[in-house]
Amino acid sequence: MGFRGLLLALFIIPGFVAAATNGVPEQLELTKVTDRVYSAIGATAPGTYENHGHNNNLSFIITEKGVVVFNGGDNYLLAKSFHNSIRSITDKDVKYVVNENAQGHSMLGNSYWRDQGVPIIAQNEAIAEFEHQGDVKLASMQRRMKDKGEGTYVAVPDIGFDERYDLEMGDLTIELHYFGPGHAPGDIALWIPDEKLVITGDLGFHQRLLAVFEDTETGAWIESFDKMTEKLDPKIVIPGHGEPTTIDVVTKETRGYLVFLRNAVTEILEQGGGLDDAYNIDQSQWSYLDTFEELAGKNAGRVYQDLEFEYF
Repeated sequence: MGFRGLLLALFIIPGFVAAATNGVPEQLELTKVTDRVYSAIGATAPGTYENHGHNNNLSFIITEKGVVVFNGGDNYLLAKSFHNSIRSITDKDVKYVVNENAQGHSMLGNSYWRDQGVPIIAQNEAIAEFEHQGDVKLASMQRRMKDKGEGTYVAVPDIGFDERYDLEMGDLTIELHYFGPGHAPGDIALWIPDEKLVITGDLGFHQRLLAVFEDTETGAWIESFDKMTEKLDPKIVIPGHGEPTTIDVVTKETRGYLVFLRNAVTEILEQGGGLDDAYNIDQSQWSYLDTFEELAGKNAGRVYQDLEFEYF
C-alpha cells in the first residue's frame, strides 16, 4: 500500500469537542490506523501553550487483555485528555504505558498514568536520564505550559529493559525494541508482528525536520535505524511526529537527511572549513519539511561539533 492509499485507509475520530481543565481539550482527535491501533497525531511544531504540549504522537493498541499506550504525554492534563479519547473507543482498561524515550513530552504525562495505577515501561537508559533530569524537564514544561502543567510531577517508569521487552496481551504480542542510540536517550520502537505495524518513536521522522540535540548521536542513529528496518518488515509506520506513513517515506526523511548532513559536514572538515561553513550548508532540498527554519542551522552546527571530535 502506498502513502496515498494508506492515508485513504485512515479514519479521523473527531475530538477537541469541549474545553476541559485549564483550556486543555476534553479529548484529543484520534486517527484510526487499524482496527486495534489509534493515534493522536501531535502538531509538527514545537510544543507550546497553544497546542497543549501535544507535539508528538500518542498512540494506543487495543488487545484482548486491555490497552497498551505508547507515550505518556507532555503533562498530566494532556494525558488525561488522551485517556478520555481512549475511553471513547473502548471500555478496556489501560494495562501498560510505554515511553518512547527520555524526553519530557514522552515521560512527564506519566504522572497521570501513575495516579491511575498503570505500570510504566521504558528502556533503561531513558529511565536513568529521567531520574537525573526529570526535575529540569518538569520545570521547563511548567514555564511553557503554566496553568496547563497543573498536576504534573516526575513519575519515573517502574519497568525497565535493555534490548527487548515483550508484552503478551492474549490475542496479540507487542514487542518493544531498543536498536541503539538515536535522537534521544533510550529511543525505542514498538512492533506488532500481526499487524506489520511499527511505532518508530523518534527513530523515525517525516513531515517535520528532525532535531539534532546535544545528546543526539547521528552516526549511531543511522546504525539503529538500519537495524530496525533490517529486523522488521513494516507495512505501516507511525513515526514520532506526523501522520502514519510507509517505511520508504520515513527512510528518506530520516536516514536520508542524517546521511546528507553528515556527508556535508565531513566535506567541510576535510577542506579545513569551520563552524560558520556548517551553518551555511545548503539544506534547501529539505525546506518543505515543517520546523525547517527553526532547526536546519542548529542541526548543522551540532553535527559539525560532533564530527569535529571524530575527525581530529
